Amino acid sequence: MNLPNRLTVLRIIAIPFFIFFLMTDFVPFSKWIAFGLFIIASLTDFLDGYIARKYNLVSDFGKFADPLADKLLVCSALICLLAADRINFLIVLVIIARDFIISGFRLVAASKGVVIAADMSGKVKTALQMVMILMIIAQIKFLFYPTLVLEFVVLFLTVFSLIECLIKNRAVLKEDKK
Repeated sequence: MNLPNRLTVLRIIAIPFFIFFLMTDFVPFSKWIAFGLFIIASLTDFLDGYIARKYNLVSDFGKFADPLADKLLVCSALICLLAADRINFLIVLVIIARDFIISGFRLVAASKGVVIAADMSGKVKTALQMVMILMIIAQIKFLFYPTLVLEFVVLFLTVFSLIECLIKNRAVLKEDKK
């Protein structure tokens, strides 16, 4: 297993620890520990892709596991924030629905021997989702309105990246004629 794939697996392993500290109030500074863990996990997303491309270590495992790790991290955070009543359920619903649709689409593609890597709009969407989550975790009062604006931007990019991916890869949905 190469370094980028190890970073992806590390991101997945960090998720339960992040959830624990995010949902815990009896550990001193648990919110900030969760914040730090989320930053580290988010940075591994950037690093694994950068290293994989720079050193030609791109793999089918990475193309599949990296977006999955992102979805697990982001969706876990969103569900925890929803449970703590710190984010609107509609935002969580749209993001998770998009992720399920794209994951199903990737499964159909994989059954046909096609690997669908993340598009640039999907990468930007994920990065902004991660920033939004960090802003919500931090709960700094002067960031309330910028966070609200970012939530709308994230919603737009979430829907846009879904439509773009489906249109760009629509050939995957065509039935094979025998």
